[in-house]
Amino acid sequence: MSLLTLENVTLKFGGLTAVNKLSMDVKEGEVFALVGPNGAGKSTVFNLISRFYTPFEGKITFDGQDLLKLPPDEVPSLGIARTFQNIELFDQATVLDNLLVGRHRLRKTNLVEQMLHLPSVRREEREHRAAVEEVIDFLDLQPYRNKRIAGLPYGVRKVVEVGRALASKPRLLLLDEPASGLSVEETQNMRWWIDDIRRHMGITVLMVEHDMGLVSKVCDRVLALADGAKLAEGTPEEVQNHPAVISAYLGTGDAA
Repeated sequence: MSLLTLENVTLKFGGLTAVNKLSMDVKEGEVFALVGPNGAGKSTVFNLISRFYTPFEGKITFDGQDLLKLPPDEVPSLGIARTFQNIELFDQATVLDNLLVGRHRLRKTNLVEQMLHLPSVRREEREHRAAVEEVIDFLDLQPYRNKRIAGLPYGVRKVVEVGRALASKPRLLLLDEPASGLSVEETQNMRWWIDDIRRHMGITVLMVEHDMGLVSKVCDRVLALADGAKLAEGTPEEVQNHPAVISAYLGTGDAA
């Protein structure tokens, strides 16, 4: 069953077509990747799904619900979480505090209850803390729990951002270049985590990634983009060997 569907989606910035009549579907429980050269429109697709951009035409649905009818701040409430190409964390807050931010959409108490610090608020805080500790254990972030983001290595920050997204208990996780800037060992760890996110947490993953080694190991299906348009779709092997994809990456002539 398709969890996320884009139908003939087009986005234009003035005279530039960033996404051109793109149709795709992401099935529940799979790991799906968007690949392509720089400027192909991959992260723009994420921004469309997140409702940062509104398409010129087309339709985007999540679990049958029209995303284009929602403002950006309501998208997480459906169970969609994401990371960013450029890490977006609170530098002066601790790892624990950043992960707790991810629990915001799951809060049930209101402002008055929180101001009075009622038992229901304290109970909910304990539940959120327990959920965040599970994420910390899952991502091996125990040594960094109480450290500020500003003092952490880049690779650890990338993992923390994944953790914040997981803390929100998403159904669909959007990973924007999760392996970018990581060492070989860190990339291997990211591969294992993505596998476990799908298999043990039951979360559907849509990722943008340039590391085709990682893509081939974790993804069920891949869609290749160039100039905002679909070039090929299929298994990682099928897409890597597609003439149009080879042409877009290597510039070996006209795409077939």
